[in-house]
Amino acid sequence: MKQILGVLALWLISSSTVLGQYQEIHTKHFFKGYPAGTPESNDLIIRDLYSLSNNDETKFADWVAYRIDTLTMSGNDMPRNWKSDPWLHESETLEKDDYDDAHAILKTDRGHLAPLGSLDGNQNYFETNYLSNITPQKTNLNQGPWKVLERFERDIITTHKLSNYIIVYTGTLYEREMETMPRADESAKVPSGYWKIIIVPKADNQFDTAAFIFDQDTPRNVSPIDSLVTIDEIEERSGLDFFWELENIEENQLEAMSNSSWISPLLD
Repeated sequence: MKQILGVLALWLISSSTVLGQYQEIHTKHFFKGYPAGTPESNDLIIRDLYSLSNNDETKFADWVAYRIDTLTMSGNDMPRNWKSDPWLHESETLEKDDYDDAHAILKTDRGHLAPLGSLDGNQNYFETNYLSNITPQKTNLNQGPWKVLERFERDIITTHKLSNYIIVYTGTLYEREMETMPRADESAKVPSGYWKIIIVPKADNQFDTAAFIFDQDTPRNVSPIDSLVTIDEIEERSGLDFFWELENIEENQLEAMSNSSWISPLLD
C-alpha cells in the first residue's frame, strides 16, 4: 500500500519509465534507469522531492534520487524537524529518539541524503527531514566535503549555469562493521561510507556525470575531488546498476570514465 500511495502521489509527474525490479513507475528523479539491484524486501518511496529505496535490515536508504533546479532552492534556512517516515512501518525505519547520544558517542550528525538546502524551495521541504532520508553521518564528513559537494550541486545551476537542472543519485555503503546506534531500540546498521553520482543534462541529449565515494572517516578539510571515482567502482562496491537503459557500449564507456576534466576545475 505504501508503494501504491507513492506512485499515485506522482502519477502526473513523468520523465522516465522504470521497468524490472518494480512495476512500471513514472518519476522525474530517474535518468536512464533507476538504481537497480536492491533487495526485493526494500520499500520504494516516491515523493515530489525525491525517490528512495529503504532497506528493512539496515533501516536506511540504499539509494536516494533527487532533482535540483532553480525552483527547488529558496536560500532560506528552513527548520529541521526530524520525524519517522509516515509511509514506513515502525520496524522498517528509525525514530527521532533513536538518534539520542549518537552525536556525543559516535560523533555523527543527522545527515541528509537528499539535501534540505537544495530542496527547501518546495512546499514539501519538510519531507527531507523524514528519517528514511537521514543517516548517522560523521560530523567531519557531513560538515566538510559532503557539505561542499551539496553546495557545488547548486552552483552547477546558479553560478556555473551548466544546465537548468541536475539529477543526483546517492546512497550508503556497508564495507566494514561500524559502532551501533547507542540509543536505538531497533536493530540498525550504520553505513561505513557513502557514494554520489551527479548527472548534468546538456543540449542534444548529451550529459556529464561525476561520481564520488566518501568513507565515514573522511577528514573535514578534504576536497571532494580527492573522492572522485568511476561509476564502475560505485557499482562494484554497492552492488547497484545504473544507466541500464543505455545501449551496452555507451553504458560501459560512461561508467568507466572518471569525468574529472569538467568538474575538477570547478571544485578545486
